[in-house]
Amino acid sequence: MDAIIHGIILAIGLILPLGVQNVFVFSQGATQSRLRNALPATITAAVCDTFLILLAIFGLSIIVLQFEWLRLSLMGIGILFLLYMGYSIWRSEPTTSITSKALPMSKQILFALSISLLNPHAILDIVGVIGTSALKYVGSERIYFTVSCIVVSWIWFFGLSIAGTVIKKLDGKGKLMIIFNKSSALFIWGTAIYLFIGLM
Repeated sequence: MDAIIHGIILAIGLILPLGVQNVFVFSQGATQSRLRNALPATITAAVCDTFLILLAIFGLSIIVLQFEWLRLSLMGIGILFLLYMGYSIWRSEPTTSITSKALPMSKQILFALSISLLNPHAILDIVGVIGTSALKYVGSERIYFTVSCIVVSWIWFFGLSIAGTVIKKLDGKGKLMIIFNKSSALFIWGTAIYLFIGLM
């Protein structure tokens, strides 16, 4: 029972802050004509988190923490991608019609894969925090801990998509989404700058 509670609290603590994944999943819920059209981004983000959690808990954390060059490489690639992602979001123009320029399924999946697997902040969080925290558990306790973290991740991403859809209905003229997009882009650029400073 302790492992389950620990996993839930830890996963919520890591996933709750505004991050690139959260911004993207929420924005797809808000820009797609229907909630189901945002599922590719939602499911891909959740699957990627599941993949990273499993890798972290079953050994990747030890590898990444031992090799400084690997950590620096992940950070460098991630910074470049965050800069590009911020630029894309800044230029996007949210609309409320069905003919809006919402991302098609293939681009949703590609973006979700990129921001999940090329996001050094998320990787280091999962590897450094969840991976190392799991070391205290063995056998069934580790499985309970793992499943708890994964379940929280899935519930959270689906909740973000739904929240985006609700906001779109309340924001008939798209003004809130314009503000949200600009703020999101600034946040993403800020994250990139913060990571870059950490490399110096």
